[in-house]
Amino acid sequence: MESMGMLTEEEVKKYQEDGYLVLDGFLDPDECDVLRKKMSEIVDRMDVPEHCRIQFSTDHEEQLKAQGSADYFITSGDKIRFFFEKGVFNEKGDFTVARECSLNKIGHALHAFEPVYKNVTHSQKVQTVVKKLGLKCPVILQSMYIFKQPGIGGEVNPHQDATFLNTEPLGRVMGLWIALEDATLQNGCLWFIPGSHKNGITRRMVRTAKGAFPLTDFVGRERNYDDNLFIPTPVKKGGLVLIHGEVVHRSAENISSHSRHVYAFHVMESQDTLWNPENWLQPSPELPFPPLYT
Repeated sequence: MESMGMLTEEEVKKYQEDGYLVLDGFLDPDECDVLRKKMSEIVDRMDVPEHCRIQFSTDHEEQLKAQGSADYFITSGDKIRFFFEKGVFNEKGDFTVARECSLNKIGHALHAFEPVYKNVTHSQKVQTVVKKLGLKCPVILQSMYIFKQPGIGGEVNPHQDATFLNTEPLGRVMGLWIALEDATLQNGCLWFIPGSHKNGITRRMVRTAKGAFPLTDFVGRERNYDDNLFIPTPVKKGGLVLIHGEVVHRSAENISSHSRHVYAFHVMESQDTLWNPENWLQPSPELPFPPLYT
């Protein structure tokens, strides 16, 4: 992989055929460490959202927690918000683990409001890769820092990103997933079904009617997938995984003593594309989807 992120024709073809592609050494170790250091600073100064502090003593409080959590998620597209692993708070709302080990992810606008992540997202290397794949007017939809905590990092079930980030026509969304630490079989690397991006989607996550609860629901059902079709995809620190919006992928729980930190973001080809108004994620006046190319 050349330093400016140039893709070969063979790599472009492999991405088109398989629906995903690993590019080793996309970032050097020092670049990865800068992203991790900045995230450590963000975690140190984070305010825990109130819905995480609500006790589970009454049905009413459980409902308040559920509504607060749903609203916190659905309005996170233009903010930097904190999403926690299960079981990291006690009945008093206090941490049961170290705060730096409590988080599942932070999202969804790191690319807009944190310069370190913004610089990587708009880097010449990223732009070169995306241009080589033929995107004319890509915009950035969302960004996430994923922790996959040691011992408690949860399983991510088989899914397609287009279920949650839906466009008309399909095939306009791509994920860029950068390993900031080694992603291994033990700590929850990605698994893919090669070629599954050619079969469309059968399920969409949609916003419900205004005033309704829950705030989102699913239309359709996920297919059942043969476990034998999934291919494990370990990635060394600094590697980039390109993920087609319709390729089926998953990750196992982290059973190791090592975390699996990742910076990931999604882009959409905006030319001749309709962003589904039922998607949970919507651009806002404060943050329209920013163009990738600068």
